[in-house]
Amino acid sequence: MTDFYPSDRYGYSSLLSAGELTVLGRLRTVLEKQVQPLLAEYWEAGNFPRRIHQPLVDLDLMAAPEITNAEGRTSGLYTGFRTFELARTDASVATYYNAQAGLFRTTVLRGGSPEQAVELDPRIRRFEYTGVFALTEPEHGSDIARGMATTARRDGGDWVLNGAKRWIGGADAADVLAVFARDEADGQVKAFLVPRESEGVRITKIRGKTSLRIMQNANIALAGVRVPDSARLARINSFKDVAALMRPLRADVAWIATGLQAGAYEASLRYTRERTQFGRHIADFQLTQQKLATMLANVTASLGMVVRLAQRQEEGIFTDEDSALAKMFTCSAMRSTVALARETAGGNGIVLENDVARFHADAEAVYSYEGTHDINALIVGRALSGTAAFV
Repeated sequence: MTDFYPSDRYGYSSLLSAGELTVLGRLRTVLEKQVQPLLAEYWEAGNFPRRIHQPLVDLDLMAAPEITNAEGRTSGLYTGFRTFELARTDASVATYYNAQAGLFRTTVLRGGSPEQAVELDPRIRRFEYTGVFALTEPEHGSDIARGMATTARRDGGDWVLNGAKRWIGGADAADVLAVFARDEADGQVKAFLVPRESEGVRITKIRGKTSLRIMQNANIALAGVRVPDSARLARINSFKDVAALMRPLRADVAWIATGLQAGAYEASLRYTRERTQFGRHIADFQLTQQKLATMLANVTASLGMVVRLAQRQEEGIFTDEDSALAKMFTCSAMRSTVALARETAGGNGIVLENDVARFHADAEAVYSYEGTHDINALIVGRALSGTAAFV
């Protein structure tokens, strides 16, 4: 099926199995019928449509029989296209779903002990146990490795956490917060599963955003929060372990950037085929066709990169520079694509009813999160030169 996506010109989705395409088809139906009609209203209000949560959960996108192998795993390519499908509808919806299926699940699977992973992962897949990834702080984003100010102090059989986190998407509704903190005893970063309603936890919504308005980002204050040692994720004992979590997660963001481009391009194509000026459809004009061709080239190049990255990771090849390169490139292409999409819609490109305005605004958040463009470029540069140039 090389025409599964209108924006998949080279037919990368044909690499998926029939079962994977079936599950993605079910996802598309839910997105088109139950999610898409709500987006403009909730984006403008800056709220999340809670009614879409259960329909997405009911799809069993992490463990449906059609997509799991004998070991109960899904392919990296399917996971990527699942993110692509979500993001071509809306970046906030993709970010919301991936906060659980990507960030939180990976943190527990790779950061928890084998016993923690076995106990919690089935519940995470079913959304019976929800969580978020609380790493970024008010004063530390790109320099979080050295600058992390949130602390953890051992007190008998418990840990006491103090500090603050910022930009934590979905924190207001999660069961637990996966909080990263610096151990006062050895200076190393540890991670803890903190129940959202713990004494000393205060969560406030970040208001006034001009991007990802549907996604509910939060500030988290931690004041003397006490958790048992059993809540510590046993395999996270330094920032090096945190960095290992980020390798596959940065690839997820590259898929979001690619899917967002596809959504912007497809919205632009629909609009220019319907809108008439000077007695002709806008899509009939040479300048518009040039813009459409450039957008499609950006999507195609981005798809080629993330598909190959997924294949390499499926082979067990995980490097910081590979995922950083994909995030850097796809987000740069995304900025170009959404700008052209907005441009093709003229004045109507700044109103929500045509979708391109939402993609255009949301791209700015995706461009910066999970590592800014500059930081990702420096990760690649370090691998090329052998020299770290972060400071």
